[in-house]
Amino acid sequence: MNSIACLLPVYLNDLPQYVDKAIESLLKQTVKVDLIILCDGPIASELEQKLCNIQGHVNMLKFPTNRGLAAVLNDGIRYCIQQGYEFIARMDADDIALPHRIEKQINFLVNHPEVDVVGGAIEEIDEQGNPKNKTIHYPLTHQDCYRFFSKRDPLAHPAVMFRKRFFEKAGWYNEKYRKNQDTQLWYQGFKNGCIFANLPDVILQFRVSDAFYKSRRGGWRRALQMLKDRIKINKDLNYSPIANVYALGMFFITIAPTFVRRWAYKFLR
Repeated sequence: MNSIACLLPVYLNDLPQYVDKAIESLLKQTVKVDLIILCDGPIASELEQKLCNIQGHVNMLKFPTNRGLAAVLNDGIRYCIQQGYEFIARMDADDIALPHRIEKQINFLVNHPEVDVVGGAIEEIDEQGNPKNKTIHYPLTHQDCYRFFSKRDPLAHPAVMFRKRFFEKAGWYNEKYRKNQDTQLWYQGFKNGCIFANLPDVILQFRVSDAFYKSRRGGWRRALQMLKDRIKINKDLNYSPIANVYALGMFFITIAPTFVRRWAYKFLR
């Protein structure tokens, strides 16, 4: 029976040189991991040719139209469960997994059978792959993750590994969210009794480009929806009123100009 899979979504705008690095980092892990590439709609011919020539434990699932990250991840999860994978990791196509990432996460889950999802620390890199001298650490224990979620997401979404039972308990990604689908998933996880954890180790290099800051701005409609969602989360998870103050702060950051968000994320991430 298969054991470990990693879902790697790609779409039209992904740069082949970034995808190459991401795939290489997963195929060179210190333990065997099956790579499941999820093509979210048509992709550039250069990238498709590269993907078709990959050697190793790789499966590629192609979808005819672009439906967004949540939809293709759900398809990937469905495939993994059908194939008998017990552990399902994920990563973005422009990030780089450190060589021991999968081994460290699988060892942690084996040694902590109560934990349903584990993340880890991430190191930011620039568009050329150079370190930005910024490492982001997340809370380690479930209780600390719960407290942290009153302000921000407690896991780095591209760096997580799930047990398949996480989705049996919490449900899958909410496909109506093109962005912030991870926040909604963490909410469902806490609401349905999933146990969270993070490793103290850096396990992923997270690429931060100008597009990263621009993508954080979605206009008034998106910002208002995020605020509404966050207030509901805070109520359902019994957070104190101060959590709504943080939510309001994120609302203003979301609608702010790019240079303001760039400055704010230096302190928030």
